[in-house]
Amino acid sequence: MKITLLPIRTKLITQRDTIGDIVETFAKKFIKEGDIVVIAESALAISQGRAILEDKVRVGFIARFLWRYVAKVPYGVGLRSPESMQCAINEAGALRILIAAFFSCLTKPFGTKGIFYRIAGKKTAMIDAAHTTPVEPFDKCVILGPDKSDGVSQTLKKRFIVEFAIMDINDIGGSWVIGNSGGIPIKRLEEIMRINPLGQGKEMTPICIVRGLLKNSRQ
Repeated sequence: MKITLLPIRTKLITQRDTIGDIVETFAKKFIKEGDIVVIAESALAISQGRAILEDKVRVGFIARFLWRYVAKVPYGVGLRSPESMQCAINEAGALRILIAAFFSCLTKPFGTKGIFYRIAGKKTAMIDAAHTTPVEPFDKCVILGPDKSDGVSQTLKKRFIVEFAIMDINDIGGSWVIGNSGGIPIKRLEEIMRINPLGQGKEMTPICIVRGLLKNSRQ
């Protein structure tokens, strides 16, 4: 069966919105039986009030020291800023971040990557530094990973009677399901979404309907 990707344009999502009402207003009329509705993790996080103005982050000594040792990567700033590193400390705790940094330093000479985030936790890996998104006013915010992505997905499934996935996607092939309602072929969905139909700029399309992936999908 042919797989169709339908990006859905919305208004600017803020913490005054609930993601369920956004789906109701902008996507429900397009949803068919058997669809999977993908929601960008940053949109969910913003609706949960997890976008923090950069100048409101109180940066401590540990963050000022550690951020300089975060490797530069092509897919974003991540924790390579004092503010985003401080947010990681706030999320995971200073001790856990220090342990993660210690073991990362020990293993890096051997070419082992990813130890820091394995110890620090998934939420720290999802933090987007300020100036990552071009969408105002969130260009000036550190955006944390969303809370309870599985629970949100399951609640949305009950409301709209289709499968939901919360995904972290970028423009260089990164595609991860970080929350889902169950019944989704996760690896296959991640492969399909590597082209990033949601966009990385000012497209304002934080929702994408995936049609044709599930057996009961209707064209």
